[in-house]
Amino acid sequence: MHEGYGFSTRAIHAGQEPDPLTGAVAVPIYATSTYKQDGVGGLRGGYEYSRSGNPTRTALETCLASLEGGNRAFAFASGLAAEDTVLRALLAPGDHVVIPDDAYGGTFRLFDKVASRWGLHYTATPITDLAAVTACMSEGTRMIWVETPTNPLLNVADIAGLADLAHQHDSILVVDNTFASPYLQQPLALGADIVVHSTTKYLGGHSDVVGGAVITATDEHAEPIAFHHNSMGAVAGPFDAWLTLRGIKTLAARMDRHCDNAEAIAEYLVGHDKVADVRYPGLVSHPGHDIAGKQMKRYGGMISFRHKDGEEAAVAFCDRTEVFTLGESLGGVESLVEHPGRMTHASAAGSPLEVPSDLVRLSVGIEDRDDLLADLRQALD
Repeated sequence: MHEGYGFSTRAIHAGQEPDPLTGAVAVPIYATSTYKQDGVGGLRGGYEYSRSGNPTRTALETCLASLEGGNRAFAFASGLAAEDTVLRALLAPGDHVVIPDDAYGGTFRLFDKVASRWGLHYTATPITDLAAVTACMSEGTRMIWVETPTNPLLNVADIAGLADLAHQHDSILVVDNTFASPYLQQPLALGADIVVHSTTKYLGGHSDVVGGAVITATDEHAEPIAFHHNSMGAVAGPFDAWLTLRGIKTLAARMDRHCDNAEAIAEYLVGHDKVADVRYPGLVSHPGHDIAGKQMKRYGGMISFRHKDGEEAAVAFCDRTEVFTLGESLGGVESLVEHPGRMTHASAAGSPLEVPSDLVRLSVGIEDRDDLLADLRQALD
């Protein structure tokens, strides 16, 4: 679809033209493993086997590339499968990567327990501090890996500044854009080389599908990722691709509601006597507020806070919520609460990436705002 169209128009239509045979406006689920060839090597539309390509997955990939402003996109079976493929496609044993010192626990586990076994080296550093990142760069550094906002501390990195730094050192900047979504933030337009997503989260948006994505700015990185996407085979299935496409159609509307609710909840938490520290980029008190204001459309639906009464009080709070469901993951229409230290980030325990034990993470959904505030009030009080 023409890139001159607005975000929501592209979310609904890019890669999703009505079916030419039937006129169906929803992309069909192509539940097939193989395709009839018109003679040896005579492929219809380029399809031969659904690991290599499937029309439903192609529709999703076309849409994702449009929304992120990339040249190509690749849909994976999970966000971590997408991350693993980026590392294996673009790096080699002995290479060095700079990662955030508050990265998502699954990402840290991938670097520390999986990639390190085949010779990849990493340094964890405050990704918000350009001087600290610069100090970590070495002759062997081939990649800077950044989440912004980070999971779960909601730190905000300067994407344009990191892109300049990476390119000065002949390195690649990869941005995990899961928390912001392409509606709120466009890393490729700020100089990043690659964007990764857990499409399980805001893109899918309904807690009913697991998936991942990689979007590239140029063919230089797209070609090796395409090769590994097919060769390693962790591709999105057609039904998962269809569910993700369905979610993307309402992404803009959902993100605005997530942001509306999160802004109100962050302000409420700031004034509560049981809350020690609220981490939300939309607060003027947030150290990354100014940078977020420059590179994000709004500030997202994720909030973290520290409970003044410590770890057990934080755990008890998570157990007492009623509208906020105690559960891992994020970005769905329903509000979720979790204790990162014992749940999503348990894999970082005992490492430099260990999160505070009194930290609570909220994924603010799109329910009625007053119900969410009342639930937090009763759980805190």
